[in-house]
Amino acid sequence: MKIAFIGLGNMGGGMAANLVKAGHAVNAFDLSDTALDVARENGCTTFTDAAAACESVDAVVTMLPNGAIVKSVYADSVIGKAPAGAVLLDCSTIDVATAREVIGLAEAGGYDMVDAPVSGGIAAANGGTLTFMVGGSDTAFERARPILECMGKAVIHAGPAGNGQAAKICNNMLLGIHMIGTCEAFAMAEKLGLDPQTFYDISSVSSGQCWSMTSYCPVPGVGPTTPADNDYKGGFAAGLMLKDLRLAMEAAEAVDAPVPLAARARALYEDFVGAGNAEVDFSGIIRTLK
Repeated sequence: MKIAFIGLGNMGGGMAANLVKAGHAVNAFDLSDTALDVARENGCTTFTDAAAACESVDAVVTMLPNGAIVKSVYADSVIGKAPAGAVLLDCSTIDVATAREVIGLAEAGGYDMVDAPVSGGIAAANGGTLTFMVGGSDTAFERARPILECMGKAVIHAGPAGNGQAAKICNNMLLGIHMIGTCEAFAMAEKLGLDPQTFYDISSVSSGQCWSMTSYCPVPGVGPTTPADNDYKGGFAAGLMLKDLRLAMEAAEAVDAPVPLAARARALYEDFVGAGNAEVDFSGIIRTLK
């Protein structure tokens, strides 16, 4: 299968490389020359024009920064440029309304399309172990699934168009809340005289256990290796967590869903990012509690 891949950043680069490893021919586009160089080294055919990359392909995958860019790319470079009948997959994390709007435009143009945001981070993108939360029709999902399975360990149909984004922002809203709670607990335990490892050993097998503790511990030297063991470098940047929390708040407002803990988490991450920590791993917010 020939696949156009648009957006070769920290996540997209590894995803495109895994499509090549799975035997697909990949036409790669990005605005960054460095990203294109890496894609070329990974076996992609590179393009300096997104519309040209979409010519004569069977599918288009996008991994882009925000909803406005997604809408622009599909309107200007994908819809009407990719062959009729190609399946379109947007793996960006964007707002639900824009996802549904773009899929509507694609369907009006005769394409099957899904929104398929991911969970797993850079390591999972490189390793092909992402989780995809997919919104779209049954037909679009079945066409997209074999492509997504080349890049991930789990591909889950969340329902109609936009539901992939809904699942992603609800999941990451919960993650942001959990991480702050985990950081607070470790910081307080230490001030109460509890050794962090001892607290981990107790809480990780008790009712306070959560993924932010046992798989992504914010304390260095405790639990499995995490960005905390690398001075909070790598992993999931706080700026991206803030983006997802803002999307969650927009969605909550649109459907009148009360999310007081998410509102507080967003405020805390706004302060953290505003203090110059946008590129710091989101677990690094524990530094503000020490």
